[in-house]
Amino acid sequence: MALEITDSNYKEILAEGKPVVVDFWAPWCGPCKMYNAIFESIANNYTNQECHFGRIDVDKATDLGNNYRISKLPTTFIIKQNQIVATAVGVLQNQTLKALVDQYKAKSPK
Repeated sequence: MALEITDSNYKEILAEGKPVVVDFWAPWCGPCKMYNAIFESIANNYTNQECHFGRIDVDKATDLGNNYRISKLPTTFIIKQNQIVATAVGVLQNQTLKALVDQYKAKSPK
């Protein structure tokens, strides 16, 4: 399940050191509502050891939306070691999002 990321908990989540898959969205955005089901479905396939999934409501977390210059929704970032390593704008299909996450997730401990 994806975390709710806010202006106040964002740095704490990044500080854990795991890759973070972030969905920037808004409640009034129709495509965002469609993407939520896809994002949650993919999030449920990964452990917190591999990566975190989080959703940022740009209407509530205005500082984050502004800092990352989000102008189109939904926008997906993968952040690894405090760097944006992948960006996608629009609704991603299941296979596309999964392939993107698989490139950057942390390796599971054996």
